[in-house]
Amino acid sequence: MESRKKKNRNNAKKYYHISSVARMYDIHPQTLRLYEREGLLMPSRSEGNTRLYSDEDLRQLEFILNLTRDLGVNLAGIEIILNMRHKIERIEAEVNEFIEYIRQEFFEGSEEEFEMRHKALIRLWPAKIVRVDHEKKETG
Repeated sequence: MESRKKKNRNNAKKYYHISSVARMYDIHPQTLRLYEREGLLMPSRSEGNTRLYSDEDLRQLEFILNLTRDLGVNLAGIEIILNMRHKIERIEAEVNEFIEYIRQEFFEGSEEEFEMRHKALIRLWPAKIVRVDHEKKETG
């Protein structure tokens, strides 16, 4: 029972208030509010409407701060980069789904054959057999 409580505590999401996030990253709370207004950060809210930043929000903030502080990207540029990043993630998920579909449709049940060909010292691919009709060739 005790270990289950520890697991739940370890799996529980951590949330941070705006003041602690501002201190951790050495930025003004108004900057965090600006990022939220611009749609760059979307912290959740408590019942009392207090901003609560999750670990995922902090990773997003670190990415934003890297772009602004280290690379000099303005807010409009950050918005474009974040949108492109989300599109790329969506495309990657679609490609992975497609690859899984292809794998299931075409390779399901032939894993052993595929593995044998992959591990072979000399890889032989199935020969393409071409039928030659000698009768038509002689009369033609």
